[in-house]
Amino acid sequence: MAAPKTRAKVDAVIVGLGWSGSLMAEELTRAGLRVVAVERGKWRDTATDVPPSVDMDELRWDRRRGMMQPQAVETVTFRNTPTQKALPVREWNCFQFGWNVGGAGTHWAGMTWRFNPWDFEVGTRVRQRYGTRETTPGLQLQDWGITYDEIEPFYDRFEKIAGTSGTAGMVGGQKRPGGNPFEGNRTAEFPTPALKDSRWMSMFRKTTAEMGYSPFTIPAGNISTAYTNPLGVRMGPCTYCGYCEMFGCGNWSKSSPQACILPALTRRDNFEVISETEVLRVNLAADGKTATGVTMIDAKGNLWEQPADIVVISAYQIDNVRLMLLSGIGTPYDYKSGMGTIGRGYAYQTISGASLFFENERFNPFIGGGALGVQIDDWNADNFDHSGLGFIGGAGIMGFSTGGRPIGMADAVPQGTPRWGSAWKRAYRDNYQNAATIFNQGTSFAHRDVFVDLDPAYKDRHGQALLRVTFDYNENDRRMAKFTMDKAAEIGRKVGAKHIETFNSAAGANTPYDQRSTHTTGGAIIGADPATSALNRFNQSWDVHNVFVMGASSFPNNGGYNPTATVGALALHSAKAIIERYVDERKPLVAA
Repeated sequence: MAAPKTRAKVDAVIVGLGWSGSLMAEELTRAGLRVVAVERGKWRDTATDVPPSVDMDELRWDRRRGMMQPQAVETVTFRNTPTQKALPVREWNCFQFGWNVGGAGTHWAGMTWRFNPWDFEVGTRVRQRYGTRETTPGLQLQDWGITYDEIEPFYDRFEKIAGTSGTAGMVGGQKRPGGNPFEGNRTAEFPTPALKDSRWMSMFRKTTAEMGYSPFTIPAGNISTAYTNPLGVRMGPCTYCGYCEMFGCGNWSKSSPQACILPALTRRDNFEVISETEVLRVNLAADGKTATGVTMIDAKGNLWEQPADIVVISAYQIDNVRLMLLSGIGTPYDYKSGMGTIGRGYAYQTISGASLFFENERFNPFIGGGALGVQIDDWNADNFDHSGLGFIGGAGIMGFSTGGRPIGMADAVPQGTPRWGSAWKRAYRDNYQNAATIFNQGTSFAHRDVFVDLDPAYKDRHGQALLRVTFDYNENDRRMAKFTMDKAAEIGRKVGAKHIETFNSAAGANTPYDQRSTHTTGGAIIGADPATSALNRFNQSWDVHNVFVMGASSFPNNGGYNPTATVGALALHSAKAIIERYVDERKPLVAA
């Protein structure tokens, strides 16, 4: 292969232009830095790729994953335990790599959660309240090195850029009716009002309130009204079409980089995006302590070097970890000794709940939105006493109306229904208007025997090792999922379902083909101790100080929520530190 061609040096190169990459690029360019973003996927925007004049194609986008990165381009290998041989994943389910400018922010559903304050200090708070009584062997519980109060202004900034819809539960230390009473304190109310209730949401809200719980409308990136964000970008109101997750939004009403950031960012002379180009590695100086830029390969197979003073790795969560390992940044994690940090702290999302079947209802499920739902947080995080339960953490329990798309709803029939024929048709006809779901999105904690590393056997089309995922649910996950599943069944009985079928993703061995959640986290985590974290509180590498790593790869544990708003807030927090401190100091922002 020919030697790389060298491009002009810039202040910062950003690897991946999804939510965190586009937020970082917007902040840095507004501060005057020259920025180049490199995106493996192609350019995609609302006007040309998902205009409102084109019907949504469920088969193309949802069933066949038209916005996902093809496995022929890249995949991962997977196993449940360190003693098994990992095999390549051949179909995307729980791993959903974006394949365009905008990344997974283009096709996400829109649930815009802040993590609970407890999630950021889980190590300290569990020890203070329970000691080790409620923890299971092998859990790696540690603080993030940053608290909710410190990250809160950046949550607020992200919500204003995204136009998030919702009702605040706590503003300025004062509780507000209709919001989440368990949330952390907020600087301000949501920028746009909460979405409207569907028939099923109203039933869930009324029933859970009567049970003594505190239901509230889910914070949504499907915005409720016309809105102009702080970047001057105008957005339109959600039409409740139900085509959100796996789809781009043609109404400019689903928060995404295309709808919220790129229209402002791409007008700047000090910004450039290079699409359909893959970064192969971060280049390091001879001493290995600083990065000099990246090496990348374009769609025609040409190699390029992009020199830069700052390297921001902001690709998909797993891609971030792989790029660090391929580049020799930090020490790979060894599960046997517990030493090393790159690949440590991987986690997933623990899901349970109940499928409900009613009689003589008309839920009209075709009226929906990716984040349209009502939730209770009474059994989430540490909002309840875990003494004697044998686990920590919990789940947000929601009744959602995310859309009754015809192919996807074909599964909304009772267990035992034939998969085809007249009996299936009758069941589908009878249950389309009568089926609903209670979905529990639960916490997930890192475990000593769960990690990601480079696979010694499988390589990609460039001859580089694939990433190997070693994951299965731990005993804490299993106990928590069973507990919250039973709570969902109780709500189902109270709300009057004729037939209830519970589900629990942690009941058996995990498989990457069982898509209960797409929220994978960790592997390059933040923290206060370089012995147990890859990054400091500013998402800066402990080992290579001009490398910053953005995304859910930095989470030491997963909360009972979607990760996107936390990803965005951390990126904004890091951008501020780069602009106000790192550009002048050019050294570690936290002493090791």
